[in-house]
Amino acid sequence: MDGKEIKEFVKGRYSKIATKEESYCSCCSGVDLTIEQAKAAGYALEDIKSIPEEAVFGLGCGNPTALADLKEGETVLDLGSGGGIDVFLAANKVGESGKVIGVDMTEEMVETARKNAEEGKYENVEFKLGEIENLPIEGGSIDVIISNCVINLTPDKFAAYKEAFRVLKSGGRILVSDLVTEGNIPEEIKRSFDAWSNCIAGAMEKQDYLDTIKDAGFKDIQIVEQHFFTEPNMDERLVGKITSVQIKAVKMRCMS
Repeated sequence: MDGKEIKEFVKGRYSKIATKEESYCSCCSGVDLTIEQAKAAGYALEDIKSIPEEAVFGLGCGNPTALADLKEGETVLDLGSGGGIDVFLAANKVGESGKVIGVDMTEEMVETARKNAEEGKYENVEFKLGEIENLPIEGGSIDVIISNCVINLTPDKFAAYKEAFRVLKSGGRILVSDLVTEGNIPEEIKRSFDAWSNCIAGAMEKQDYLDTIKDAGFKDIQIVEQHFFTEPNMDERLVGKITSVQIKAVKMRCMS
């Protein structure tokens, strides 16, 4: 398998999730169980109820908006915005004077998110079709980047972080929720398309992941929260080896 094949498979899978041809987890279909999955990922019920219901797919491994310290008037970019859950939560925080942009490579997800924005009467959000390794965003235009369990889906994480660095303003920051590994996972799983689309096969070893962020130019890299990741029917060979991390980092201001 190569990077292009992986991306096409992942795109196809999430297209089906967007159109509800299938759910992310066969054991968590239905509105109530989807909400429970979102709560397990770190979303408060109050937050879930404050946004369009169709934006919640039960995806993700954290709640980046809870730790991003978003302020009124900021411009926020969500990498891999899906149905818009994090975009809408961020929009509630930055207010009318702020703006939140969601980028997703899946056309069906972007269409779903735009419909959700229209139904929720959000005036300060925008959704764009694009890839996180080649963002359709002007350089130096973003205050904060958030992302929820998406960067592990790309085979080229360095490219994704270089793009994040490019579009951030000097002094801008990122708050990324993602999955990493602690210890080796079986090669059979690493070569599985299904495991890639389930955010497992593409997970990097934790220190390698942190080094990738550093190599992209970021400073003051911190893990602000972490816990072992589990899910129903998880392969027993992965138990205790997959960690959900929430990472904060900064694009340092240029010294004049």
